[in-house]
Amino acid sequence: MRLAVLGGGGFRVPLVHGALLRDAAKPRVEEVVLYDVSAERLEAVRHVLRSQAAGHDDPPEVRVTTDLDTALRDADFVFSAIRVGGLAGRVADERVALELGLLGQETTGPGGIAYGLRTVPVAVRVAERVAALAPQAWVINFTNPAGMITEAMRQVLGDRVIGICDSPIGLVRRAAAALGVDPARVSPAYVGLNHLGWLCGLTHQGEDVLPRLLADDAALRQVEEARVFGADWVRTLGAIPNEYLYYYYFTRESVAAISGRTRGETLLRQQDDFYAAVRARPGDALAAWERARRERDESYMAEARDVTAAGERDAADLEAGGYEGIALALMAAIARGEPSTMILNVRNGGAVPGLPAEAVVEIPCAVGGGGVRPLAAGPLPGRFLGLVQQVKAVEQTAIEAALSGSPRLAAAAFALHPLVDSAGVARELLDGYRARIPELDAVFSRP
Repeated sequence: MRLAVLGGGGFRVPLVHGALLRDAAKPRVEEVVLYDVSAERLEAVRHVLRSQAAGHDDPPEVRVTTDLDTALRDADFVFSAIRVGGLAGRVADERVALELGLLGQETTGPGGIAYGLRTVPVAVRVAERVAALAPQAWVINFTNPAGMITEAMRQVLGDRVIGICDSPIGLVRRAAAALGVDPARVSPAYVGLNHLGWLCGLTHQGEDVLPRLLADDAALRQVEEARVFGADWVRTLGAIPNEYLYYYYFTRESVAAISGRTRGETLLRQQDDFYAAVRARPGDALAAWERARRERDESYMAEARDVTAAGERDAADLEAGGYEGIALALMAAIARGEPSTMILNVRNGGAVPGLPAEAVVEIPCAVGGGGVRPLAAGPLPGRFLGLVQQVKAVEQTAIEAALSGSPRLAAAAFALHPLVDSAGVARELLDGYRARIPELDAVFSRP
């Protein structure tokens, strides 16, 4: 099989490659084509992959290219992990909002809207090239904001594009482990949107064991999300929220905590250091990447853990893997026809009542050789449904704004978001982002 990785010069590509090296089942990926707009970043990542492959029998062939069509032609699977505007764009996403007293975060709130506005047109063009050059390929979308981007790409590719995120499976894994049950033998009732969902139930041997977890102080302390939100709050909700809901439930604390160095600024420094180290000593590329990866993982959502005294991330979480494991499992289930159940970003249909049929939602799905089938999630309680409906309306308004080039709709997307408290500030956000991010301004400067 041929796998195209878009954003192939990105920092997480060695995680995907490492998973491929460990995958011995047939059919397997025999060729990987890395695409990126930066030849320098591609070369740095190639040095890492060469070191990873040393000592492995028959590793996948790796090619690199800065030409999108070359990467996509005849691909069986496409992993899309692009970052339009680079990390400098992410820094602006966060800083523009913070300077207006709002949450500055990559996917949640104004920053997520700005990221989506400049990414949607590029993602749709990618989808069009996939349809032309590899119409039988499956696209697995890593690109954030994952739900919004997957929904936009669906307009071209339909069910052949699937969005993934590692947050839900991480939550399920932690909840099961806290109860002493095998995560592979539980059925999660998880429902929502990307970075906006709740674990509402956890069935093990026919019993919903989530109430037992919520009632057990010692067990809850083993679940990072419960430590971040606090036992009282998760019991009040009757569910364990996705970690990104911290930004909604503790907005003031989040803004105050992020007002120092933002996550984007931290990652920009880390990655600049990594790429510089590889340029200086290509033979040490793998060691440089491993050091940077550890620092990156340990600092993930550190501001929330600091405010709530949740402590360091659990070592088991750091070793369990993330996106790469989900993507490879999804690819294997489709290519090999091995039935599986996974939490994915897919078209709603009627799985989540109260949301449009075309809306992309994040829910458990049955996966196999025929593709992906969403499983009915049941109605969300009102305390969750209203927020989901509002944020989905924002996502769909942002998609329409990006594809039409309408500044009026873009401002409306900002104004409609629950974390933006003024339509006037929404217009300031759009002006600020256009001034600092050329790729976003270009979306609204088309003739």
